[in-house]
Amino acid sequence: MALMITAECINCDVCEPECPNQAISMGEDFYQIDPNRCTECVGHFDEPQCVQVCPVECIPVDPAHIENHETLWQRYQRLQQAGQSLASAGPLVSPPAAG
Repeated sequence: MALMITAECINCDVCEPECPNQAISMGEDFYQIDPNRCTECVGHFDEPQCVQVCPVECIPVDPAHIENHETLWQRYQRLQQAGQSLASAGPLVSPPAAG
């Protein structure tokens, strides 16, 4: 079950840094959660950290993305593997400027 942020969001900025998967970003009017990155903190914490810190309780389960614990665990593992692949590739180097 991915989470979502509703229009009640007051853009207080406390949820974004709490997300271990970088699934939260600023949307057009308020923060949003990328359902492809949200694991509800499975693999990191016992409870979704964004829900824990939200002062207005505007982060419910997204009814369009109902998922079980196993699906969230698999997403966590996939995100971890992708992060390790990027880390082992070394720093990104920009191509030389055209002269």
